[in-house]
Amino acid sequence: MQNRRGLLIILSSPSGAGKSTLATRLRNWDPDIIFSVSATTRAPRPGEQDGREYHFVDEAQFKHMVTEGDMLEHAHVFGNFYGSPRGPVQDAIESGKDVLFDIDWQGAQQISNSALAPHVLSIFLLPPSITELHRRLVSRAQDSESTIERRMSKSWDEISHWDAYNYVLVNDDLDTTETQLRTIIEATRLRRIQQPDLTAHVRELQSQFEDLP
Repeated sequence: MQNRRGLLIILSSPSGAGKSTLATRLRNWDPDIIFSVSATTRAPRPGEQDGREYHFVDEAQFKHMVTEGDMLEHAHVFGNFYGSPRGPVQDAIESGKDVLFDIDWQGAQQISNSALAPHVLSIFLLPPSITELHRRLVSRAQDSESTIERRMSKSWDEISHWDAYNYVLVNDDLDTTETQLRTIIEATRLRRIQQPDLTAHVRELQSQFEDLP
């Protein structure tokens, strides 16, 4: 049988709950999982390359893409626009690649309501505690104190949308959570809609059955 259709795997969590680390682990586990490269209006950070970390566009170009329906989802976050271009995602899933999205609940909702909704697998990661969430943000030493406070204040709003996802995991241990994610993905790949050649195969079986003496 022909290769399957790909999935749109949405991985969401409040900052510090581990989604970026787990997204990297999933991609290392299976090369058929590719990362959705978002478009953004923010300026590149040192070391970032256009088309690798993000597609860097100006605000006028970004809004034009939204108007033309070329974004699967988009949002305004911390003063900048972010969005997922539709074309590369469509091409990837039709070729059997899974596309991984590291986005918030608003983006997840937009993709889940899009024309590609039948191929969406959405997963939300919860921290084991708010104290641990804060500790992780501080220990990674990537943000200023004010940014950490802003991320913490936003975390409850993100957590409050946990029940809009297909699966919800408490990320208490990275290895355990990674195993759970792999299991979920492997099972979802076997859904009937992800196997485009099943109908033809069943028809062939029916034909063979009718040809029996």
